[in-house]
Amino acid sequence: MDGALAAGTAPLDVARIRQDFPILRQTVRGRPLVFLDSGASAQKPRAVIEAMVRQMETAYANVHRGAYHLSEAATAAYEAARAAVARFLNARDPREIVFTQSSTGAINLVAHSYGRGVLKPGQAVLVSEMEHHANFVPWQMLRNDTGIEFRLCRVTPSGELDLDDLAAKLADGKVGLVAVTHMSNVLGTVTPAARIARMAHEAGAKVLFDGSQAAVHRAVDVQALDADFYVFTGHKLYGPTGIGVLWARLELLDRMPPFLGGGDMISAVYADGFEPAPVPAKFEAGTPPIVEATGLHAAIDYVTAIGMPAIEAHERALVEHATRRLDAIEGLTLLGRAQDRGGVFSFVLDNAHPHDLATLLDRAGIAVRSGRHCAEPLHACFGQEGGTCRASFGLYTTQGEIDHLADALVEARKFFA
Repeated sequence: MDGALAAGTAPLDVARIRQDFPILRQTVRGRPLVFLDSGASAQKPRAVIEAMVRQMETAYANVHRGAYHLSEAATAAYEAARAAVARFLNARDPREIVFTQSSTGAINLVAHSYGRGVLKPGQAVLVSEMEHHANFVPWQMLRNDTGIEFRLCRVTPSGELDLDDLAAKLADGKVGLVAVTHMSNVLGTVTPAARIARMAHEAGAKVLFDGSQAAVHRAVDVQALDADFYVFTGHKLYGPTGIGVLWARLELLDRMPPFLGGGDMISAVYADGFEPAPVPAKFEAGTPPIVEATGLHAAIDYVTAIGMPAIEAHERALVEHATRRLDAIEGLTLLGRAQDRGGVFSFVLDNAHPHDLATLLDRAGIAVRSGRHCAEPLHACFGQEGGTCRASFGLYTTQGEIDHLADALVEARKFFA
């Protein structure tokens, strides 16, 4: 049953939830839209859309810069969004929340500021083979520019992080930072973040988690994880594009030099130098994502009202159903068999190029992603350099939509035979 949950948790009323998402009512090529690309960017509930429009209509101005009513109202809304994110992640202090333009921007901020300003030549950054390019390339750039070593942790054939290899790569004590995904955008694997943090800290390293996928599907408590850095992005969490989040321990942000220079990140500017502002302003140069912050706040309020445990349980039921249906399709190969996984399924079908398969599915009204999903090294690990198709779920996804996908894949197999 759609929305079936663990005992003690009320099931989601998915039909009612879907009414909150106007875009889901449309048809595609004469068929009901089946949107299975939430891992790339999720659809937006009316609450988010209306909150952003309302601010633009009634309370829009630049923030932190005006002594007039509209600017004060906009500033209050912007800082309220920061406080909402802090609660969402269980941060100790809203000052630990830095707004960026995306998860990519947040990771690049850490790579530039912490990587160049705190890490030293001779130290290493350790990432995994399952990383999105956003948590891969910035560290390679750091290696190229500074001489800091770039190390790679293996992924097992089942699609899980190889913890024995992680321990071996940490053993010499030279790793200064471990940067790994909390949930793979290709395999759906949920990594054992608290255990990874413990291993990193025991080896003298800090740890960064890319929560771009995980924060959408599960409650995140940065204190329980014992993380040092955590990033996620608004547009996957049913919020707008153009805003991302970096959470970091206050003492680390205080140590890090500014990333970008300009307005609002300074306390004073002189002819021969400047004094940076305190955190988080030190890392928010220029006009920030004002309306986007309001949208993110609305998105957090939306999922919090539904309940992250209920969302997680609903999606676990979807994963179980999708595994059964997709496993039964002859000629279909799923990437990854992690014991703990979220609603992301990447697959290939015999004789079908992923782009051709995605195009055929689109004719049935089904939106999936095709390609290498910004994770080329991971696809190479699984011998799928040509890419895969990926179906990814959201809180509005139904088991009926998964059935529609499975039925369409059975028909596609006949077409490509």
